[in-house]
This record gives sequence, C-alpha cells and structure tokens, in this order.
Amino acid sequence: MKSHKGLKGLSTQNLRDHMTEAKLIFTALAEFSTRQIAESDVATGMGENKKAAKTGGAIARRARQELEGRTGTKVVTGENMLPPGKSARKSLTNKKNERS
Repeated sequence: MKSHKGLKGLSTQNLRDHMTEAKLIFTALAEFSTRQIAESDVATGMGENKKAAKTGGAIARRARQELEGRTGTKVVTGENMLPPGKSARKSLTNKKNERS
C-alpha cells in the first residue's frame, strides 16, 4: 500500500479514491479470490490466511498481466482519479453543489 501511495504522491488520502476503474477491479478480484480460497480451505490463523492471500493476489496479478500484455497499457500507474487532497466524498459534494 505504501508504495502505491508513493507512486501516486498521496500521504493521508484514501488510496481507493485515487484508483482507476481497472485497478479497482483487479483489487476486488484479489480480495474476492482470497476470501473464496480462505473459505474453501477453511483457513484459520495468520499462516493459512496469508497463504490464501498470496494465492488470491497471484490470481489477480496474472489476470492484470494478461490484460496489460494484450492491450499494451499499464493498469498500475501514477495517474490519479482525483486531484491530490480531494476525497470522493468531497468531489461528490462539490458536484451536487454545482448543479444546485
């Protein structure tokens, strides 16, 4: 997480607020895969859950790499979806106020 925040030049902001749609999708795939694997293995304790997390992350990594290879476009970039210092909540509030 720290390396991704550094890549995007963020300090205290929520990293997910600054992810592209593709990065959010691959993050969700990693989390979902990890949860499914942990549940199917009936993982208990840190060691078993860490193993499930590594496997779930590897599934998402392979999918991301395949997409990047096919499209020639990187998923993980320094590009931010919001300007630094903004949060999704602030951005939505500002848009609502602009329409009023």
